[in-house]
Amino acid sequence: MAKVLEGPGMGLMKKWGLHVPNYVVVTSAEELTKLGQANDWLKHSKLVAKAHEALGSRFKLGLVKVGLDLSGAVAATKEMIGRQVGSITVSQVIISEMIPHKEEYYCAVKSTREGSEILVANCGGIEVESNWDRVKRLTLAVGQQPSLEALERVVKDAGFTGPLAKKMADFSGKMFTCFDNEDAQYLEVNPVVIRESDGELVAVDAVTLLDGDAKFRHPDWNFAFAAEFGRAYSKDEMEVMAVDSKIKGSVKFIEIPGGDTAMLPAGGGASIYYSDAVVARGGKLANYAEYSGDPPDWAVEALTDKVCSLPGIKNIIVGGAIANFTDVKKTFGGIINGFRKAKSEGKLNGVKIWVRRGGPREKEGLDAMRALKDEGFDINVFDRNTPLTDIVDKALQKQ
Repeated sequence: MAKVLEGPGMGLMKKWGLHVPNYVVVTSAEELTKLGQANDWLKHSKLVAKAHEALGSRFKLGLVKVGLDLSGAVAATKEMIGRQVGSITVSQVIISEMIPHKEEYYCAVKSTREGSEILVANCGGIEVESNWDRVKRLTLAVGQQPSLEALERVVKDAGFTGPLAKKMADFSGKMFTCFDNEDAQYLEVNPVVIRESDGELVAVDAVTLLDGDAKFRHPDWNFAFAAEFGRAYSKDEMEVMAVDSKIKGSVKFIEIPGGDTAMLPAGGGASIYYSDAVVARGGKLANYAEYSGDPPDWAVEALTDKVCSLPGIKNIIVGGAIANFTDVKKTFGGIINGFRKAKSEGKLNGVKIWVRRGGPREKEGLDAMRALKDEGFDINVFDRNTPLTDIVDKALQKQ
C-alpha cells in the first residue's frame, strides 16, 4: 500500500469527474509568487496553505494556515519550507482555494477481503469521528460495480434527501470509479462540501492509498509516493522504487541505519522470515529488501548494487525458499553482476556472502555463485537441502 499526498490525490479524483478546489503545489515562495501572476484564482480567492508532507497534526504544528490572501500565502510558504518536523523536512506546500460552505459530509471507498465498501455520512470533518454510527455502507463483491439504485439507497439511508441525495449518489459513484480504475486500496474525502457559488459537491481534503505495485499499469502516475516510515526516502530507496515501477516483477529496498547484516532475499515471505531470524539471533539488520515475481536481471542487479553499498556491513544473506517460476540462474545473474560491480568499486572488502536457494535452474545458478570464489569473493553457497535459516546461524557464527 502506497500513500499519495493530497495534491496528486486530488488530481486523480479530478481526472474521474470529481470537483476539487483549485490548487498548486510549490517548493518555494518565489515559485508561488510567479504562479500568482499567472492565475487569477490565486489573486482573488481566500487561500489555504498546508505543508505538503506525510505529517499528522499539521494544524497543531502550525503547518496549516487558512483565510489567506496571496501575500499571506507567500509568507506562509516561506515560513513552512525547510522546517524540520522530526525526521521530515518540509519541502513542499500546497496552496488551495478556500471553499465557502455551511455543511460538511463524508465519503470513502475501501478494499475489504470480500471486495470493497462505499461509506457515506451526512456529517463530516471532525464530527464524523464522534458520530461513526451515522456512517452507512454499501458492500460490494470483488468485481461488482455499484448500481445507481444501490447508491441512492445508501445515501438516503445516511440521511440525504431531495436533490442532495442524487448529488451524493453521483459523487460516491465517481469516487468508486476513481478507486476501481486507479488500483486504489482506500480513498477518503473528509469533508465533502456544497460550493455556495454553484451548489456542486466538492472534495476539500483527500486521503489516497494506492497499490504501489500497480504503478507499471499507470504511466500517468508521475508523482512520488509518500514516505511510509516517518522520514523522507533516501536517494537509494527512491532509485530502487523507480526501477520497481518499470517492471512486472518486484524489487524493494529500505535502509536501516547502524546494521551490519544486509538482506537480499527472494520473495516477501522469505524477506520477513530471514529478517526475523537475524533479529532473533541477535543480529543487526542493515536493510529490508526483496526481489520477487521473476524480475528482470537488470533490476536485480540494481537492487544488489544498493545492498552492497550499505555502510558497515559484514554479511550479505541471499536467501530464498524453492521458487515456483522465478528463474534462479537469471536472477542470480543479476546478483552476480551486482557483486562484481561492487567489488570493482572496493565495496565488499571483509564482507561474507551467504546463499541458499532452490527453484528452476537452481543448479546452474548455484554453480555460478560458487564460481565467484575463484574471483576472490568470500562466498558460501547452499542448495534446497539446507534449512533456510541455517545460513543465518552460520553468518552470525551460531552454528
